[in-house]
Amino acid sequence: MKKVVSLILFCLATQVISAQDTNDHAKPFVLGTVEELSSKELSEKRILNIYLPEGYNQNDSTHYPVIYLLDGSADEDFIHIAGLVQFANFSWVNILPKSIVVGIANVDRKRDFTFPTTVEADKKDFPTTGSSAKFISFIEKELQPFIDRKYKTNPDKMLIGESLGGLLATEILFKKPQLFNRYIIVSPSLWWDKESLLSIQPKALSADTAKRTDVYIAVGKEGDIMENDAKQLNSILNKNNKNNLLVNFQYFEKENHATIMHLAVYNAFESFNATKKK
Repeated sequence: MKKVVSLILFCLATQVISAQDTNDHAKPFVLGTVEELSSKELSEKRILNIYLPEGYNQNDSTHYPVIYLLDGSADEDFIHIAGLVQFANFSWVNILPKSIVVGIANVDRKRDFTFPTTVEADKKDFPTTGSSAKFISFIEKELQPFIDRKYKTNPDKMLIGESLGGLLATEILFKKPQLFNRYIIVSPSLWWDKESLLSIQPKALSADTAKRTDVYIAVGKEGDIMENDAKQLNSILNKNNKNNLLVNFQYFEKENHATIMHLAVYNAFESFNATKKK
């Protein structure tokens, strides 16, 4: 018995030594950087996850588009969207220019992504909601200027939002379309406040014709309300007959609210690349 125990201890010690030898040569795999931004608009500090494209050099003359990602925490959409951006700008894929990704980590997405509601049940169930105006001010007055100061950006700005993030992206498109020139709106929660956002006139339809805006809308098999609202959004935006607003809509019959994001974003990149060539 003692010989068996000694043999087991010897094997364990060998594994520990082997693991230590391996760790001596290990290096961290770095995907990006983490910034902390103190916000007066939100009265709190916000975490930003930043992905810089291959070849990014602070000392050269190249400037990059910026992709702003809602739900951009490390345990949400940042890692897989940053990977998708890297894949999309590989030379053998080449459907997206090399871009900076700014993942906005969440604190309270129900608070930040929604405007005030008249629905009493929602007020009761989600008591912190209704502060999207402050969050939009944060993006406009603090976040974008901070990124433009610290990183080598160009005027091309994209916004990606899904679900409540899609609701916020739609609100920005309707109320302050100049903040971004590309919008990816996936499974937007336009049911919020009895679909009241769909009843207002989008400023994107009357924006300066000199500035082009590309919008990609996607929804999966998510029930009549979600699907019909996304289709209605597409219809509203397509009433525009000007060349400054280009809208693409896709319905993913094999995807649902949980599975649509990755495929939709990739298709959006393809869509933007196709319209760019026209």
